[in-house]
Amino acid sequence: MKSGWQRKQIGDLCEVVAGQSPEGRFYNADGEGIPFYQGKKDFGEKFIKPPTTWTTEATKMAKQGDILMSVRAPVGPVNLATNAVCIGRGLAAIRSGTDLNRDFLFYQLLHLQPDIAGKEGAVFASINKSEIEALPLAFAPLPEQQRIVAILDEAVDGIATAKANAEKNLQNACAIFESHLQSAFARRPNEVPLSDLAAHITDGDHLPPPKAPSGVPFITISDIVKRTREVDFSNTFTVPIKYFENLKPNKKPKAGDVLYTVTGATLGIPVLVREQRDFCFQRHIGLIRPKPDTDSAWLTYALLSPQVFKQATIGATGAAQKTVSLSVLRALKVPKLTFADQKRRGAELDALAAETQRLASLYERKLAALEALKKSLLHQAFTGKL
Repeated sequence: MKSGWQRKQIGDLCEVVAGQSPEGRFYNADGEGIPFYQGKKDFGEKFIKPPTTWTTEATKMAKQGDILMSVRAPVGPVNLATNAVCIGRGLAAIRSGTDLNRDFLFYQLLHLQPDIAGKEGAVFASINKSEIEALPLAFAPLPEQQRIVAILDEAVDGIATAKANAEKNLQNACAIFESHLQSAFARRPNEVPLSDLAAHITDGDHLPPPKAPSGVPFITISDIVKRTREVDFSNTFTVPIKYFENLKPNKKPKAGDVLYTVTGATLGIPVLVREQRDFCFQRHIGLIRPKPDTDSAWLTYALLSPQVFKQATIGATGAAQKTVSLSVLRALKVPKLTFADQKRRGAELDALAAETQRLASLYERKLAALEALKKSLLHQAFTGKL
């Protein structure tokens, strides 16, 4: 540790207030009483967002300027309170004493965040008041704290601006593709049911399959990557080869097939199987095998279009989670085009999607680099190297 610095614990220099939720009957969305925050969902980049919930029965309070820490999954993220607020069980308030610069503490908690481990509870990973008080703190003389905060303020503000620009550019790239996609399917002079363009429309296994140490991958909706519309095979489990061999031919995806998620929050994601690869899939995924006179790429974009997605969401049924049945999937209305027009439009959208993906990857790498720079600066600051 740098000369003149000391190793302390947060409890040595700070007051920690564990949150406590008022009874639900005291909540309101009308601005009556005191702003109430339950957890991380209202965190901003540094300052907590404006309230959406108030309470007329305050329990535990955070003062303006207190550091708010998320104490239930995710454990460790921090924000600053902009006013006096009531805090629920998902938060704790950390109030620095006169010897500790608040922003020095805030930045140090950001630095510590990856290492803050909560206890594994029945529902949430969590951290309690005594565990927060026991967190280690690198304590520097007050002038040194102020010097470090000044450097970090300038650097972090610059990084935040660069991140905001990169995120905006990422959103714009995606918006351009979505706009072209909507325009491509805005005019629908001739429509037919999806079943008219498909040789087979089916879904995956309705029963839990047998697992095996090796064999054929079995994918679930959690393996479908929404942004790239691809299957992530990195975390799939495998089923015995014999199990796969015994499946009906229309349950074995082939190159050119289109997978379509039919359940829950991931409903409506089409995935084109571009290369031949043996795998099987669960019932929450539909499989559409196009007829020879239907272009697979074009059909994928048709299913991705807002016009078809709207039909799917309207037709979905179920209480616990909405599901598109096979009958609804088969009945989805899609444009009927000549094969030549399908090929041309599919190729155009493929090219635009590839460029969008290239830009998205570029901006995501930039965001990752900016986050790595921020972590590096924090590491230097609290190891005495800044």
